[in-house]
Amino acid sequence: MGHIDLVEIMSVFVVLLAIIDITGSIPIFLGLKQAGKPIKATEASMASTAIFLVFFFAGTGILKLFNVDIETFAIAGSIVLMIVAFEMVLGVEIIKYDSNMESGASVVPIAFPLIAGPGALTTILTLRAEYDTINILIALELNMIIAYVALKYIDKLGKLLGNNVVFIIRKFFGVLLIAIAIDMFASNLFTVIKELMK
Repeated sequence: MGHIDLVEIMSVFVVLLAIIDITGSIPIFLGLKQAGKPIKATEASMASTAIFLVFFFAGTGILKLFNVDIETFAIAGSIVLMIVAFEMVLGVEIIKYDSNMESGASVVPIAFPLIAGPGALTTILTLRAEYDTINILIALELNMIIAYVALKYIDKLGKLLGNNVVFIIRKFFGVLLIAIAIDMFASNLFTVIKELMK
């Protein structure tokens, strides 16, 4: 499990905060409520946490089945991270989501794919290549608390922030995410190249 490191927790927290992008999803949450789909904050945050944990602990085993190491997966994950970041900055949709599923707004589409989406799931697994498990889990839980609060008070947040502030925050986190993805790509590529040269 490793040891608790506040610097690592903060680093992972910022990465997950950017990729989960709760603030950027506020307009979507508001749209779901306006469409008459009830949002249960507890159900959505618990479902998201469960999805993250299953992928976090079982993901490495799945990779071994396909003979892929964590560093190589981290490189692939950094590319996905970059794509998500470009979506945020440029305001385009590259990764398509199915909006026709009717199993309830709290689980689909809020828990998956809006909170625990492809980019976030890839990120939570690739972070294992650089950070201790305990620090990742603490940072994840802090993000899930933020997700819960945001969903619980979604109406108030929408009025408080306004469209302009949501837009600015989304762009800022997008640029931050690009920098994080580049760093993740470079560091893991160096490790892979070093292993190949042995």
